[in-house]
Amino acid sequence: MPDSTAKSFPPEQRAKRWQLRTRALTFGPLPVLMGIINVTPDSFSDGGRFFDTRAAIDRAHRLVDAGAGILDIGGESTRPYSTPVAADEERRRVIPVVEAICSQVAIPISIDTSKAIVARDAIAAGVEIINDVTGLEGDDRMVPLAVESGVGVCAMHMQGTPQTMQDAPTYDDIVADIYRYLAARRDNLLVSGIDPARICLDPGIGFGKTHQHNLTLLANCHRFHDLACPLLVGHSRKGFIGKVLADKLADRTAATVGVSLALALQGIQVIRVHDVAETSHALKLFAAVGGFDGQPLQLD
Repeated sequence: MPDSTAKSFPPEQRAKRWQLRTRALTFGPLPVLMGIINVTPDSFSDGGRFFDTRAAIDRAHRLVDAGAGILDIGGESTRPYSTPVAADEERRRVIPVVEAICSQVAIPISIDTSKAIVARDAIAAGVEIINDVTGLEGDDRMVPLAVESGVGVCAMHMQGTPQTMQDAPTYDDIVADIYRYLAARRDNLLVSGIDPARICLDPGIGFGKTHQHNLTLLANCHRFHDLACPLLVGHSRKGFIGKVLADKLADRTAATVGVSLALALQGIQVIRVHDVAETSHALKLFAAVGGFDGQPLQLD
């Protein structure tokens, strides 16, 4: 594993493309924003706001208008100590939303689930990506489904389960340990028959990590480019922000945007956020004033 401590990453050394089920995402200098749609009553940040099908569909359109390049739809909260949801209930929550959104928007849709039966129905409705917090390890039917359907997959690192992950997260070296896990998981998916072009990797901010672990990972995400897969990071509104601000009740939008800029400078290809408009505006202006290449935008 490279031992670079650079704060930015040469764009020519990162994955430039992610093959999905029926299309491909090609990455430019700005990250693709994955907008979050939680069809749940209990997600940590927006639980209940989009539990109604109509509200979730309306949110999808707002996120697309704001600049989202992917929509990620989930029906089970994975916040610390959350209560697991039965597959039938998860399907009841998300499939009507997935069907409606897939028929109404042009951008790729991702299903945030660790259950193959939910992913199967979502793919039938038009989903392009399986985004699985268990790294496609939680259900032994998930990898065969991914192989058969040809979807893009995002494999995330999590220590433990949502019910245990924050009890006592421990690592020898947080970056090296997660690098090794993601490398092994990538190789396992390849051996299982998933095309390497379809694999994206996620270090799992907030999933079995202390606040310090999260900060260290976020500062070193560029090191995972050596795995030759697109990288996805989901830091939006998470608890480490309240810790750094010394205010658990502070609005976390601006702070999330700040982290997003740091990740963009490291060449992260996909950033998963609640606040797409604010993040999109910040990234565009960061680029316009030469934040990536030192060259300001030339206006007409």
